[in-house]
Parts: sequence; C-alpha cells; structure tokens
Amino acid sequence: MSNAVAAVADYLAELAEQRRLSPHTVSNYRRDLLRLLALAGEVPLAELKVHHIRRFAAQLHGLGLSGRSIARQLSAWRGFFNWLGRGDVVAANSCEGVRSPKSPKHLPNALSVDEASRLLVATEDGDPLLLARDAAMFELFYSSGLRLAELAALDCEALDGALNEGEIRVLGKRSKARLVPVGKEARVALAAWAVLRDNLASVEEPALFVTQRGGRISHRMIQLRLAQHALQTGLPRHVHPHMLRHSFASHLLQSSGDLRAVQEMLGHASIASTQVYTHLDFQHLASVYDKAHPRAKR
Repeated sequence: MSNAVAAVADYLAELAEQRRLSPHTVSNYRRDLLRLLALAGEVPLAELKVHHIRRFAAQLHGLGLSGRSIARQLSAWRGFFNWLGRGDVVAANSCEGVRSPKSPKHLPNALSVDEASRLLVATEDGDPLLLARDAAMFELFYSSGLRLAELAALDCEALDGALNEGEIRVLGKRSKARLVPVGKEARVALAAWAVLRDNLASVEEPALFVTQRGGRISHRMIQLRLAQHALQTGLPRHVHPHMLRHSFASHLLQSSGDLRAVQEMLGHASIASTQVYTHLDFQHLASVYDKAHPRAKR
C-alpha cells in the first residue's frame, strides 16, 4: 500500500508541476485516486484487472454516486494507469473499456432574461464601495460567461482591454487563455469600480476585485455576495455564479443560434459540452409555443 500511495504522490506532482493543473483539479485527482486505493485494499496496483475496476464502479454506484461522478473517477483512474504503464509498473490499463452507469441528464439551471435583468439592477442598501464592486462582478459574469475562478483571478491589467477594446483575456481550465467580449453595461460598471477600487485595495495588490481588507476576494465571498444580492432583489431562488454563466450561454444561443461561437466564449474544449444549451433553447421555444399557439393547449 505504501508503494501505491507513493506512486499517487508522484503522479500528482507531475500533474501540478509539468501539466500545470490547478490546485483544485489536483486535489480532485488526489481524492479520486485515494478512493481507488481504498477500494483495492490489499490488492497491488499491478494485479488490478478489468473485473476489479468494474466491481469498484458498481460499489460506488451502490453508495449513491451518480454516473457522472463515477465517470469522472474512472477518467482519473485511467490517466493514472496510463502513467503507471509508461513506467512499466502495470502491463495494461485496467480501466480501458469500463463504463460508468448512465445517469439522467440535468439541464443547467439558468435565469430567464427578465430575472437576469432584475438581478443586475443596482441596490442602495450597503457600503457604496462594495456595491460598486459587486455590480462590476455580477455584470461581468453575465456579460462574458466567466467561471467563478476566472473572475476571481482577474488582475487590474485586465481593465485596459475591457474598457478600451471591449474584451477581456481570461485564463481558463488547464491554463488555456481566451478572449471574451465585455458588454456595454459591464464596461460601465467596471469603469465605476475602477475609480473606487484604490479606496479598498492594499498598495501592492494586483487583484481587480478586492475585499474590505484590501486583498483578493475569495470564491466563497463572491458566492455569498451574489446570493445575498439575489435575495435583496426578490428573486425566488438561490443564485450562484455558475447560474449566471449558464444564463449567458442560453440567452446568447437563443439570440444568435451560433453554437460554435458560444463554445469559444465559454472556453469549452469540446462542442459536446456546449450542446446542452441547445436543449435550453428548445425549452424556450416550447414555452413560447405553449403560451401562444392556438392548438398548443390540450
């Protein structure tokens, strides 16, 4: 077992140092691989076969894990076994051909256009500096479809492109950079925040969005501020940053119909990840049909 734990540690170090995966992603790999070792028990890695992996997947399913979660773990295990194979630790990848059980597909939870507009109306209840910061963050989420980590990682240097060129450069998953457009309302909110930012930020802090203490704002704080703001505007459900990303994608697709452009703006490696928004688009069409067509009501 100690050899297996050491192999996991070496593999994770390579992911972090050579493939430059984010600490969050490496942490997920660590959790998935340690679960593999726990399921294997006393069976050495070199002796694990396809039937072992199938049984492990079945055990995870029995514990209530979704097919998507099991697929993610199998992917982590598969990559680990490929790495072990290159080092001649195992003769074959025991995960090849093992599939996760299917789970029902859940569509992303997006706001309607009216709900998004309502959410982005500024409130006057609170510290003006924090309200200006929050308005810039929320507008940028919806305007450009950013991930939470992408927005939190922005530095002040991003302002030049956003305000002067109407575009912003973000660093996405696997350190892949992309340019995304910044809408008019987001530029207005960013300009207002740029004027006030130095009243909060520490002298040498590069972060675009900062806390009252002057440091870079955390993911958790952004989530809390957005949820609180949604309650203040009277929205009847919990709103989180990824919901604004989903809303950006579905509303843009409804207006343009350009799936490839939406893929590029979201930073999806595969268009299959973006195609879920075509279902949201159909939901919109079906809703309009049901409300308006004379023969829609049964």
